Amino acid sequence: MSKTRTLKPEHDAFGQEIWAYYKGKEICEIVERDDGYFSAHQNPKVYFSEFKDWPFIEQKAMEYVKGRVLDVGCGAGRHSLYLQEKGFDVLGIDSSPLAVKVCELRGLKKVKVTSVQNINFKPNSFDTIIMMGCNFGLLGNLETARRLLKRFHRITSENAIMIAETRDPYKTDNPSHLEYQKLNRKRGRMSGQIRIRVRFEKTATKWFDWLMVSHEEMQELLKGTEWIVSEFIDSEDSSYVAIIRKTFS
Repeated sequence: MSKTRTLKPEHDAFGQEIWAYYKGKEICEIVERDDGYFSAHQNPKVYFSEFKDWPFIEQKAMEYVKGRVLDVGCGAGRHSLYLQEKGFDVLGIDSSPLAVKVCELRGLKKVKVTSVQNINFKPNSFDTIIMMGCNFGLLGNLETARRLLKRFHRITSENAIMIAETRDPYKTDNPSHLEYQKLNRKRGRMSGQIRIRVRFEKTATKWFDWLMVSHEEMQELLKGTEWIVSEFIDSEDSSYVAIIRKTFS
């Protein structure tokens, strides 16, 4: 596996908020978009939630997990810890050193500081790749997504699956979001490709692209990557999970 440059503390805002909540502080997550739009998300306790408190689509998605598991963007480890408890061989990865530290303290046996961009495991390393908590967004943009999906193909077993959660960006009536989507299309970007950073107290992550796609865009994006959607698990809002199966040309 290639080496990953460790995030400097001042850029690990996500890890800082995870660490703060783990240490007992009541805080919220602040996300800033590059057009100046701010949002205050749910208390980070969601990253520590137990299976019984997960949305239905996440609970249902766990039924598809098999074999050796790679949890991309594991955060505080809620999915990895659940699967580990069920007897699966799970490796959690996250670019945040503090998030990884929290995972270790919570009992996750296998966890590493690695960004999705630096994934480079040996062939046949995993049978399932999970990208929960809308972590399909970590693929960033169309070009990067296709490149990483081909890499995922190389590191997985013959009958591997990916379990990817995302949001349909078109399921909104927020004028600011609709305006941003229109701007994206003018710039030649996908409608749901947002540029954001996470802020916590005096720290902030570097700006990064986060990708949200509709069902149709998901299927189009997968073309040429030797992955195909076999099933969608839909929610009552914009979030959904895609069960994606490996194919061969």
